[in-house]
Formats: sequence, structure tokens, C-alpha cells
Amino acid sequence: MDQSPPSGQGHVSVLSCFPPSVGRDVAIAVVKPLRAGMGNPNSHSLLYTDRQVRWTMEVLCYGLTLPLEGDTVRLCVDVYTDWLMALVFQRDCIPPPISRDPNLYIQKILQHLYSLFLPRSDQVSPVYQSLCQQVLYAVKTLAKESATMSRDTWESLLHFLLRINHAMLAPANSAAGGVAHLSMAVLLEVWLLSCCRCFPSRSLWQTCRQMLSGWRHQPAVVEQWSRVVTALTSRFLLLTFGPSFPRFKVPEEDAALIPADLEDYRVPETWFRFLHMFGNPVDLSHPADVESIPSNHKDWLPNIFFRAMRGVSTLVDAFLGVNVVNKEPTELLPNTGLMARTNFRDRLPSFGVAVTKSPFKDRLPSYGISRPRSGSAPPTPVNILSVPSATSTTTTPSHNSRLKPVNVSKATTKPLTILSSTHHWKSNSPPSTPSLCSSPRPSPSPLRCNVDSLLHLFGFWLFDAALIHKDSASQDGVSAMSERWGPGRAEACGTLCRIFTCKKTAEDILPVYLARFYLVLLQDLQVWEGACPSVLASILLNSTCLFSCDLPGVNLLLPSFVSALENVLLSRELLRFKSFVSLVDLRQSSIQVLLSLLPLPLQFGSVRSEVLLDKQISGNDFTATSFLSLKPRLFSVLVGALQTETDASNTQVILAAMLNLVQDSALVQAAGHTQQETESWPGVARRTRWTSDTSEISGTRWTTGTNAAGVLWVQVVRLLTQCLTAQWKNEPAVCLSALEVLGGLAKIEVEVEDAERKGAVSSVCSHIVYQCSRPPPLHTRDLHSVIVTAFHCLNVWLTQHPTLLNYQDCLLEVLEIVELGISGNKSRQGQEERCKEDKELNPASHRVKEAAEATLSCVMQVSEGFMSVGDSPNEGALIGCSGMNDIGVKKFRYFAVDSSVILAMQEEHSGPGQALGPSLTVVIRGPSGCHTWALQLHLQPRDGRIHAQKTPIPDHHGVVQEDSGIRCGIKHQLFPENTDRVLPVKADLSIPALNEEVSEEVLQQLEHLRAALRRQRQIEAWLQVSGCPIVTTTCKPPPSVSNFQTSRLFLSNLGFLTPETLKDPGTSGVPAQLVSLDSSIPGFSEELRCLDRLSSRTCDSAFIFYVKAGQRTPAEILRNVESRCKVPSHFLDFLSSLGRPVKAGQHQKSGVSAREFSAVLGDSGGGVFNGEKFVLKFTDALTEMTFIVPSSSSSSSSSSSSSSYTFHWLKSREETGSSPESPSNPQLSPDFSPQPTTSPDEDMKSCCFASSFINSECKVLIVWVEHFEDIESFPLSELLSETKTQTPKRALNVQLIFVHPLKTGLYRICYRGNTTSKVSMVVPLVSGSVVSKRSLAFLVRETVINCCHRRRLESDSAPPPYVRRRHVISDIILRYRNRSSEPAFYSALFHDL
Repeated sequence: MDQSPPSGQGHVSVLSCFPPSVGRDVAIAVVKPLRAGMGNPNSHSLLYTDRQVRWTMEVLCYGLTLPLEGDTVRLCVDVYTDWLMALVFQRDCIPPPISRDPNLYIQKILQHLYSLFLPRSDQVSPVYQSLCQQVLYAVKTLAKESATMSRDTWESLLHFLLRINHAMLAPANSAAGGVAHLSMAVLLEVWLLSCCRCFPSRSLWQTCRQMLSGWRHQPAVVEQWSRVVTALTSRFLLLTFGPSFPRFKVPEEDAALIPADLEDYRVPETWFRFLHMFGNPVDLSHPADVESIPSNHKDWLPNIFFRAMRGVSTLVDAFLGVNVVNKEPTELLPNTGLMARTNFRDRLPSFGVAVTKSPFKDRLPSYGISRPRSGSAPPTPVNILSVPSATSTTTTPSHNSRLKPVNVSKATTKPLTILSSTHHWKSNSPPSTPSLCSSPRPSPSPLRCNVDSLLHLFGFWLFDAALIHKDSASQDGVSAMSERWGPGRAEACGTLCRIFTCKKTAEDILPVYLARFYLVLLQDLQVWEGACPSVLASILLNSTCLFSCDLPGVNLLLPSFVSALENVLLSRELLRFKSFVSLVDLRQSSIQVLLSLLPLPLQFGSVRSEVLLDKQISGNDFTATSFLSLKPRLFSVLVGALQTETDASNTQVILAAMLNLVQDSALVQAAGHTQQETESWPGVARRTRWTSDTSEISGTRWTTGTNAAGVLWVQVVRLLTQCLTAQWKNEPAVCLSALEVLGGLAKIEVEVEDAERKGAVSSVCSHIVYQCSRPPPLHTRDLHSVIVTAFHCLNVWLTQHPTLLNYQDCLLEVLEIVELGISGNKSRQGQEERCKEDKELNPASHRVKEAAEATLSCVMQVSEGFMSVGDSPNEGALIGCSGMNDIGVKKFRYFAVDSSVILAMQEEHSGPGQALGPSLTVVIRGPSGCHTWALQLHLQPRDGRIHAQKTPIPDHHGVVQEDSGIRCGIKHQLFPENTDRVLPVKADLSIPALNEEVSEEVLQQLEHLRAALRRQRQIEAWLQVSGCPIVTTTCKPPPSVSNFQTSRLFLSNLGFLTPETLKDPGTSGVPAQLVSLDSSIPGFSEELRCLDRLSSRTCDSAFIFYVKAGQRTPAEILRNVESRCKVPSHFLDFLSSLGRPVKAGQHQKSGVSAREFSAVLGDSGGGVFNGEKFVLKFTDALTEMTFIVPSSSSSSSSSSSSSSYTFHWLKSREETGSSPESPSNPQLSPDFSPQPTTSPDEDMKSCCFASSFINSECKVLIVWVEHFEDIESFPLSELLSETKTQTPKRALNVQLIFVHPLKTGLYRICYRGNTTSKVSMVVPLVSGSVVSKRSLAFLVRETVINCCHRRRLESDSAPPPYVRRRHVISDIILRYRNRSSEPAFYSALFHDL
């Protein structure tokens, strides 16, 4: 057979020379005895010689051309299919000549069987299709099970399959129906068997490729080709990349197509030839190639083009190491025993396309553009809100795809019932709208091939497909044509984007490929009315990291992407995309692209980028814009995206981007690098709004001037507070992120008016009021977590801006919110006011009450309500001892108030040079920390005191004065004399007289007093009358009191010395409101020392690693930081910006200064901060963060193995056996710096010490990676397994922040956190973020703080520090309280210690 398409003429029998009736009668007379003999196992063949067999075969050949009315054709097919088995097994019913030389006769039989497949009038008959399936089934069995087939027979078999497929698929009016799928599947499967047993010749391959190019308008061709190529690719990848490469999973029935005995050396050539068998899919759109195709088939060419590009996209994903699997059920051609999918896309691995079945779609369902999913997860349907729900039709049960040996006896060759003869492809209905479903894209394998290699294989097809019909842009009707071919173009563009975004860190790409890729994106990203929305959506879905993978010249695309983002993110409805894509996924991908664009304007400033437009190269046809000029547009897109976004996860990502942008702008302005921007908001492509009403964003122009960062800060804060109190108030996850971002904004140093900050505080207070006032059924743990976070946000604002409390309205509002959190309601409700005694204590939850109390403590400290003396809060320092011990404790009285506060009181006596008066020093230990008060009682106002030492009452000495004892008659005048002369007015009558309106009880008391006065006058008169001598002396003051029982005075003034406060409530385990503590019990001072070490700040920690390119083992990673020459300078700059070097076990004030970072670092690459001698510490009013850089060095010279130390850094406090009260846990109070504590034992490993003294509720790892692809191979599991105590449950608490430096000076972030939490997204660093060097340290610290805060919110085992201190205080009170009686309690107050 030549390489040209065959003429369609089969073998002509000699009976065709006779009249039709003669041939028919002869055929019937011959075939019936032959078929009857086949059904009897004991019968023998009627034919014994070669001439008999040849003559009979001429008759059978003619019988195959007869009409289907009778059984003649069926009987002929039964005979021939039975004789075909001569190469499989020997049977008596097979003629001996055929058994002796089966290859020769089978070649002739195949030539005769071709006549069955020639076009005929009854081709759509179910009987005809059943006969065709029987022949194909027999041919497939022959190829699979024959072991003696010669090369000539193999070539005849392949020629036969090519000819019958050409006869059914090539004609324009072909109506082969379901047989077309089966015939194409058998052709490719037999071809694979031939590659294994008798590799086809080169001419045969060329013939197959040439003929198949004429069948591409049939859906069965692209479907079966994709099926075989994907199965071959799976085998080829395993052979090429080895077992460590992610396996490309295909359905089992497709994997079974590849012969198990196919030699490895044959696989590459077979795969390559099959890959190019289909040809370039773009040829489907060329007019010269489709002239002979009828118009009804031309309507489906765009669909077939899309399916071909989807197959190519599948192969690209396989080479990138993206695992995709199809678990969709397959369907049988009914009653054939052969697996054949009637759903067109089922031949391809699943890509998450939701399909609505219809008669047409059973052949070629709705297609979609998608990003692949990882693993073996079943396909995820698209968002039900944006895509119509799918309806299903009944399918036949699945069946094993392996073929069994054919038994062509009478009992097994019954007529087959097949599908309806209606040809679904003749439907005139237009194709359905494609559906885009974009699941989160899995990470490619680090072992993937290079970009250039993929483009060598698939680049020609992809580039051509991405620009299909772009050259005809000026012709009429091009927009409609582009829309029809858009899904295939979109798949090609998305595949190209996936290839280029998978570039490895140190990989170079040929400039010619980069140029073509940029040209494709510049053409397809043009936003105009005729642009294809599916292409734009596919590019955005697959370009999330395009600007963060160091592609040379990628910033050329920046203006085009900004325009595309404006087209997507600034539209609330997205009507152009709604019919074929999940809007949530499209917006998510667009936001990820926006994250990578935001830092570019500030990073490159006034650098100008030239972008060619309209493919013209003349001097007037390009625009040159600076990067900084794009900042207003990017901020406009960011604000507009927040206004139009309805998905919670996307909203949180936008919030993180806002904090990043504001912080970076503030740092640039502070450094004096701000550039003047002349653009204003009216020049932006689209205006966004603060709210959904008519008010615009800010009503002002976008300018930087001298305070651009302040203007930006105000705009962002206003937007966040408005949304927080409006549309986000019922979204717990969004509220958490918004409050965390507001807390971060409070820490940014910008120049704004206090009114703006007061407005932010007021909005947070309003949010707390709304959340607390929600109905009880809505009060869940998530809701209370939001309230607790809001109180924490208030603490941040008040500590960062203490001047806010100088405003009475702000202070009053904060205190009202505190009251609401503690008691559950406010005292002032409108015009009604209620006292504390009249309110019922009913807080929203215990956690909310504790958070409100922490805010109250914060208000007191910020407003200087807690005044301290000295630098040390403990008793030993106050009495001059070197440390706190039992001797110092005995000089203090200890009391407990409300089971939450411990008071240590020292009564000081007056000494020389001191003002006489009672004085007291009080050490107050409470949940908010340890504070010291010094009190002294004075009888004069503070301003009128005389600092010189004076005796309150002068002590007079000498003789008795002469006038002593002489009584002078003095008339006491209560009112001035002229008072009686003044006429009274009505106002005077408003004060009643003393004797008016007096009760009987008062009258009795007055009468009793008058009687006492009368008796006293009588006694004095009697002494004068009787003449008794009266001795008078000078009055002398009593001696000055030196002991005032100041503890008793202090407690009395606070109202604690009352019967109610000392009375035991009678509840088991609950002490009275005021109890005394027995400090003489052993262990009391030790308990107080442990309490003082338990910090009132949130103590968070993070571990920092440096991973060089290609490193896989923990030992290699830990050795990197030992030497300064092993790490780059920007890594050391990052360490220096995280915190200050502090000696291990000491507070920051005891450490070295920031300017001595280099001195401490020395020749180390950061390993000096492994906790052995130094750590990096950052401290503010609410947080204490410790950064540790584990290394493989050890401070001990012990002979213990280094591995026990190397991985000991990951052990938690419980695992290392230390408790929160352990002396090796020197947590610090926010107000004081204690004396340096003793360092840990010299034999303790440094990281063990570091992890034990950091009270870490959540392990956070910051990993600096040189190559981004090394993230997938980071040996976290090895690190966890080496601890010997880590469990899978604990592994979930490890949060990883990967930092990858880019060539642009920016940093790419990848966050791997706990995905099991309902509120797992932590801001501000999210996966996909790109940040500047200026903001990196700040954002890392904020992320670590928020990550640990989320952990404390979600787990009851990780309470906040003030709760932990409260529990420890309660334990101390219950263990050491004095159970004496009330008289003994009062008596002890009057005795000195």
C-alpha cells in the first residue's frame, strides 16, 4: 500500500461477475454449512485442500458485500473471525490448509474483511455496527494473543486497521457512530502491540501520520490519541526520571494499553512517534485543511482543537511533576465486552471540569480550562454559584477492559445490541460555553526538566495555538472567530504560563523563547471589546508567580497586567467571565498577581519601561512610563478589589497586601527616598470608592509631597474600619485578619493627626460592642476569639500611642468597653445609669472577661497608674539583698486579694532625715505583671509640705504660765452679727432647720446628748462652789508614734478590713476575698521566684535556618551558619533587623547594643545566636520575641553525640522536662529588669536551653532558601523524627515561613501553615507575597506574632500569659494561705514582724 490515502476499493470476488441473485444464493449455500460445523465441537472442517479454501474465501468475500437483511453477512463474519484464531490456537473446525500456513491465509482474510467496512446504505444499522465491533474485537485478540505472527502479517494487520479507519473516519458524511471510537482505539492499541513485538517500519509510521491528519475532524481521533499518549508518557517519565519523580497517574484501563513486555529502549521512540502522530493541532484552523469537511463538522473543529490542546497541556503537567489522576467512571459500548468511553473527555485525566451531559456531550462534552490538581483527588466541580449544576444520564456499568479470548462458536456469536444509530455529531446546536475551573495549583517537582526542554518538545504547537487567528485582527468577524477558537488558545496560553513560571532559580531560558512568550502575552492581554475573556482568564489563572520567578525582562509586561487586573478586580459582577469560570478562583489568582506587582514601583522608582503597542516600531508608537507612575493604579486596584471582594480568603490576602504596601511606603518616606508623583486619582483607569455609596475614595489627589505615607495610612485605616463595622462584622476569619492588620498599622510610624487614631480606636470599640450584643445562639468560640483579638488590638493601639488616653472621650470609651467585657453590660445605657452594685456579672465568656481585664491593666500602665521604684520588683532587691531568699521574704507581710493578686508589704520605720509619717512599700503581683508601690501618709497637701524635719506638735518646756487655769468669758458666735439684720429670701427656706423633720430616733439621741451636757455643767459648778483647790498644769503633747501598722492602714483604706471580705464564702477551694499567706512554709520564696520569671508579655519564638542550593539533610543546613563566608550579607542584614543581640538568659537591657551586632557576630554566619551565648530578641510593651539560629556547634565538651543536640532545638518545654515555673525559664516582667539569673548548666546544649526558656506555644520556622524549588525538599520530617518525641499531631503545630531572595532585590514568600484550622490564614505574610528588604523584618515579626496569637486562640492548652499567671497565683494562694481565725488575723496586723 502506498502512502497516499487508499481509494476505498476492497477485494473483488469472482461472484461479482454473476447476477446478484446467483452470488447471493451461492454465498448462502456455502456459508451455512461452514457456520453449522463451527458450532459442533466434534465436527471437522469440510475443506481440506488449498483450492477448496481459496474458492470458499472468494464466496465469503462476496457474502460480506451483501445487504444486511438476512444472516449471510453475519455468518460470513462468524466464519472469518473464527478462522482468524488460527494464529492463536488450533481447532478441528479450522481448515487444515489454514492451520498449516495461518499467516498467508490471515493476510487474505484481512483483505476480504475490509469489504465489510466500506460505506453502505445501511451503515447506521445496529446490526452492522455489531458486526464491525465483532471484527475489531477478533483483530485485537489476534494481535494480543498470537505468538507466531510474522512481520508480513503484522504489516497486513496494521494496513487493514488503517484502511478501515480511513473508510469510516475520512468521508465527509461518515456516520460510523460509536464504531469510530472503537476502531480508533483498536488501531492504536494494536499499533502499540506491534511496537513491542514487531516494530513498524518508517514508511508505515509516515503512512499512519499522513492518514491520521485526514481524520482529525473526528472526535474519536483526538480522544483516543490523547488516551494513548498520556499512558505512554507515564511510562516514559518513569524510565527517564526514575522512581523519585512524581508518578504521572493515569486510569488503570489506559495504563493497561501499554504492553508490559515493551522494552525500555523502545519506549522513547514509541512515545515520540505517537506524540507527533496527530500533527500540529493548529492545522485544524487552516482553511486549506478543512475545505473538504462538511459545515456541520466544521462547527466542532474548535472543540476538537481545544481537546488536542488539553492533551498537550496534560503532557506538560506530567513533565513538570504535577500529579493528575482521573477517577471518573468509564462506560462500555453496551454488550460488546470492550471498554469504550462515550464521554469524550474521559479519555483524558481529570482536570476538574464540570460537565452537563446531553446527547451531543456524550460524544464531546463541554470543555474547560483548568489548572491541574495534585495527587489522586477526584475532580472538583466548579463553583455552583457561577456555573449551572450538572445533570447526569444513566450509564452502563463499568467493565474490565482486558479482552478475553474469542469464542466464535454458535453459542457465543449472538447479535449485539448497540447504541442508537442517531449520529450525535450531526446536531446543529452550537457548542456549549466552556467552563473554567481552577483549583489551587500543586507545586512542581524539584526534579522537573528545564523550561527549554519542554519548549523544544511542545513550544512550536503552543506558540502557534496561542496566536491563532491573531494575524487576521483587521478582518470582519474575527471577534466571533476568536471567541470560537478561544478555549484552545486559552489552554495554550495557560500552558505556556505554567511552563515559564516553573523556571528554576538558577535556570536560563533561551532569549528567543522569552521573546515569543512576551509577545504572546502582550497580544492576548490587550483589553478591548473584541478580546477573548477566556484567554485573559487563563493567563491570570496560571501566572500567579510570573513576576516572582526572576524571568529576564518580565517587567515589560507590567502595564499589560495592570490593565488586565483592573478589568477583573474592579468589576463586581464580572459578567464576561461568569458563564465559564469560578469568579472566586479568578479573583484569587488575580490577587496573587497583584501581590507580586505592589512592591515594584517603590523598588525601581523612576526607572522607565518602554512597551511597544500595536506591533509598530516607529518612534511615536510606544509609551515610556516609570514604575513609580503605576503606584496610583496599583493602589486603586487594591482598594477596588477589597470593595468588590466577597470571598473571605481573598479578602484576607488583600488585607495582608495593604499592610505590606503602607509599611513599605512609610519606610521609603522615612529614608528620604520618596519620589515626586505627578499622577492623580482622576488619571486612574477606573475610580474606586470607599463604600458602595457615592463618596469617592478620598476626594483628594494622589500625591506624595512630604507626607504621602501618612495620607496612604489614613486612607487604608478609614477603609478597614468602615468595612470592619459594616460588611465584615459577620465574618470571623476576615475580622481576625482585619484586626491583626489594624494592629500592624498602629505600629507604623507616620505623621497623622490624633483624630485619625482616635477614630480607629473608636471603630474597634464599636466592633466589640456589636459582637458582644449578638444573640446567645450566635456566641461561638470563633466569635469570642474575634472579641479577644479586638481587645488585643486595642492594647496595641494604646501602647503604641499612649497620648490617646489624654483625650477624655477616648479614655471614657475604652473604659466602657472594658466594663462591657468584664461585666457583660455597660453602666450607662442611654439616659439610664446603673451602679456597679446593681449590675449582674455576666460576661460574654471567661476568655472575653480575661481579655478585658488585660486591656484595663494596659490602660493603667500606659496612663502611669502603676508607679514603680527602682529597677527590681522582688523583695530581695528592696531590702538590699543580692537576690530573693527566705530572709527577705520574712520581712514582708503577704496577702491575697480576690484569688488573683498577691500583695507583699514592707512597713518602713522613720529614720533620721525622713519626714515623720507612716510609709509602706508594696510589691503587687497580678496577672498583668509585677509592680511596686511606695506609699507615705501626709497630713498636708503635696504642695504645702515643708521638706525640713518638723515635729507635728511642738514640745514646750519651762514653768507653768501665769494665765493657765483662768477662764475667760467668751461668747461663741456661730454666724456674723449682721446676719440677723438681713431679710431672708425664699432660697434661705430651702435648707430646713435642725429641729424640723427629725425622726423619733434622732430626737431621742438629741435628748440624751442634752442630758449629758446638763450633768457636766452641774459637776463643774459644784467644784467652783465647794472651794476645792484646782491644780492646773501645762498640757504636753504625747510622744511621737513610730509604729503605725501601715499594712493595716493600707488595707483599711482600700476597704478590705471588713467582716464581708474576711468571711469564708463556704465554697470548697474558694478562699475569702482577703486572706493572709504564710511565708514561713518551705518553698514559698521559690514559688514567688517562678512567678516573677513568668512574663506578662506574650513570649514568642522563632527558629531561623539558611538552606543553600540543593541541600537536603539537616546536618548540611545547620552547618551553614557556622561561618560568615557560607552565607550572603543580606541574610546577616536580615538577622540584624529582626532584633538585638542579647546574652542568653538575660533581658534586652542587659545585652549588647544594636551597633555591636557585628562585634557579637564575629566570623559566625549567625550560629552565634543559637542560644548558647546569644539570641536575637525583640521586645515591645506587649510582646517579647526571641529568634534562635540553630547550629551544629555545642558549648559542651561532653562526649554526648552531636545528633542529640543537633535536633534538640525543636523540643517543646514539656518534651525537655521543664515546667513554666522552672528556674531555667527566665521570663521577664514588662516593667522591670531583674538581676541577671544564673546561666544554665554548662552541660546543657544551647538549643535545649533556648527552647526551654522561650515559652513557645507554636513552633515557627523561618527558612531562608537560595533556590525556591528546595522548599519541596526541606527536611522537616527528618528534623521532627530526630526529636523522638514528636507525633503527627505535634507536627501540625509547626509553621514555616520560607524567604527566597530575588535578583530584583525583593523577597518571595512561601507560607506553609496549619490547614486544619477554620481560620488558618495568617497575615501579613501569605504565600505569593513579594516584599522589599526594608519591610521584611517587620512583616516577619508581625506574622510570627499573629501566628502564635492564632494558636493561643484555638487551643485551650496554650492560654495567654495573663491567664497563665492567674493560674499560678491561684495555686500559690491555695497552697500557702493562712487558715487562722478572724481575731488572729486582726491581732497579727498589730504585731511587728
